[in-house]
Amino acid sequence: MRAAPLLTALIASAAFAAAPPSSRRHAALIVPMDKASEALALKAEGFVVDSLREFGGIDVKTSDDLFGVSPDEDAQASLKRAEQGFDESRAAFEEKAFDDAERKLRATMKEFGKAAPALKACGHLCDAVAMYAAVLQARGDVEESKIAILDLISLNPKFELDKKRYSQDFVTLKTQVQSSRNAMMRGGVALKTRPAGARVYLNGEFQGYTPYTLQTLPVGKSLVRLERPGFKQVGALVEVTPEDQELSFDLSPTSAYRAYDGLMDRIATEALKNKSGSALQSVSSSMKLDRAIVGVLKELEPGGAMELTLCYMDLKRQERLTQKRASFQGDEYGQLKGEVGRMVNALINNAEAPSEAKSRSSDPLENRAGTEDWSGEDKGGKTTQAGKKKKKAKDPLEGMSGTEDW
Repeated sequence: MRAAPLLTALIASAAFAAAPPSSRRHAALIVPMDKASEALALKAEGFVVDSLREFGGIDVKTSDDLFGVSPDEDAQASLKRAEQGFDESRAAFEEKAFDDAERKLRATMKEFGKAAPALKACGHLCDAVAMYAAVLQARGDVEESKIAILDLISLNPKFELDKKRYSQDFVTLKTQVQSSRNAMMRGGVALKTRPAGARVYLNGEFQGYTPYTLQTLPVGKSLVRLERPGFKQVGALVEVTPEDQELSFDLSPTSAYRAYDGLMDRIATEALKNKSGSALQSVSSSMKLDRAIVGVLKELEPGGAMELTLCYMDLKRQERLTQKRASFQGDEYGQLKGEVGRMVNALINNAEAPSEAKSRSSDPLENRAGTEDWSGEDKGGKTTQAGKKKKKAKDPLEGMSGTEDW
């Protein structure tokens, strides 16, 4: 009995140039059968998407379109307060009311920290940190200002100060800090989620899938966001230090995911048994699909090889067109991408191969290249290999070219 599965799904609406209209709407569903395969399911989905895009005219939709990533309502509320606080802080800063600006900036950055799951990029958070560092420098607290500048550099190394807004002294201080020894210090953060396989974003940029270690991060603050379709988004404003650290997050499933979780088990069973049932029909009807790639990912042995089975289903005719199965030893060296690509290409190409060649034609030369009997003729072209077998040859090597076993 498998552990509670983590569904990853993608919707690929395809318009193959040579395909009939009835085969243009596709879905691909990858169902992990155990906790070990959960870590690779969403990554495999991405590789399926890449492979599908190799076929011209395919509009790919992912599991994000099916389930979405549920926003953190508390984080959204904090972001709204942070944006309001930022506007007030900027007004106080531009009026050089530094005491008021410092108080408001502290509260604003605190709200931005709570809003980390909702932040797609540094944005006004970086602006607030820059103003806060400038306020500290203007009030003579240079050491605290340097710490804030390190946070700014860590969040966005390419952040440019507006010389019309910031003093030349502060611009010079930022340049000094950026080339200092402290700015060269690095640390690492290991990220884990339950379930595994969530996307990792660092300061708005995609990095990989959990479990994942962010290495050689500059000391200071870094914005981390974790997302998995069907689960509530999570994130944190991480304080990176020279000592490596580990962070773990429990992902909360959405109601939409819970509704489809049990259904995906039945879909996987129907695909593997080549028996279209109510589960596949339900998805086909609700999504208005014609075909589907249903994948089952499972661990063959603890800590060992994984097995991926992809079934290409015709949902209109309720039958399996093609099936491919492959095993691989994790994805330490990136072998999964190539394997998935080969499987997807084989599934689609074999299913889309012309069917006319399978039927019997009245033309006796159809589907013949003219070279079929070359190896069966002797030098005079009179006797075929089959004919020679009927005669008892005196020479045991008669009729052999010497290359038969190559």
